[in-house]
Amino acid sequence: MWLITGVAGFIGSNLLEDLLSLGQTVVGLDNFRTGHRANLDEALLGHGGTSRFRMVEGDIRDLDTCRAACKGVDFVLHHAALGSVPWSINDPVETNSVNVNGFLNILVAAKEAGVSRVVYASSSAVYGDIADYPQVEERTGRVLSPYAASKATNETYAQAFQACYGLSTIGLRYFNVFGRRQDPAGAYAAVIPRWIDNLLHGRACHIFGDGETTRDFCYVANVIQANLLAAYADREATGEVYNVACAHSVSLNELFTMLRDQLALEDPSFARAKPAYESFRPGDIRFSCAAIEKARTKLAFSPTHDVGDGIAEAFAWYAKKARGISTDGRTRPVLGGKTRNSRNSTQSLLAAS
Repeated sequence: MWLITGVAGFIGSNLLEDLLSLGQTVVGLDNFRTGHRANLDEALLGHGGTSRFRMVEGDIRDLDTCRAACKGVDFVLHHAALGSVPWSINDPVETNSVNVNGFLNILVAAKEAGVSRVVYASSSAVYGDIADYPQVEERTGRVLSPYAASKATNETYAQAFQACYGLSTIGLRYFNVFGRRQDPAGAYAAVIPRWIDNLLHGRACHIFGDGETTRDFCYVANVIQANLLAAYADREATGEVYNVACAHSVSLNELFTMLRDQLALEDPSFARAKPAYESFRPGDIRFSCAAIEKARTKLAFSPTHDVGDGIAEAFAWYAKKARGISTDGRTRPVLGGKTRNSRNSTQSLLAAS
């Protein structure tokens, strides 16, 4: 049995959908602060409703709620968090309360319940001002935001719980994940869904800085693969953190062009769209690209989608969402690109479980 914290969020609901499709039983924990019930509806569609899914509505800052969610669970996939650098700068106290205190509660509850393994979401933000390019797991710089500090603290706590209590943990440092069910709304929305939404509604796409800031954009199918591999990895791989990315850096200028050109396949008028440049934003890392050799070697991680593949696969979902059209959680659309079965790479992991 699996527990997904933050199950109503973007990544959590995608994990739920894949686990259910693989015949697994899942417990979900969410307080719907940033997650959406519609994400659950999509994820549950076509999987027998709630027959293999139990929802616990609550906050990870409440230890008893975490204990109830962990009861009878074999694997915890921890994704509940306030996941925004600007948000953390505006409210560092709440960011720490959710991301650090909440994570500590999950570790305590998992230890008490005898959970086999906790796989938790960390972030490339922990690299801070390190000059290394690409970023390797063993070297980090000074963190640049309270959000980054919270994720670095999580890594320390996870390693401490494994050392002190024998709780098996693996941390996954995500690099700019994107895909279906990523919310384009709100002040801290991720760049890809927000820019698609803005382009479709004739609004400016704002780039902070000169647009040469780079990110290693990682499609959600790669993240699902990494979570399942981490859950079943040998004990020797635990107590560690791993980069989850494509090991390929894309500038914001290049990303804007990719999204604009994708829309132009439907309507050539989009080809004239240009971004709006603003001042650099505090707390942002300038250049980001992951080294993934450690994950390849110890977890057998191998990305199935680069940024172009991911955009092609998820684009129609984003566009429907932006246009207010009902979305179908089983859609695998493509506009001018190729599609892949996101589950092929993880199917065999659970076949014998």
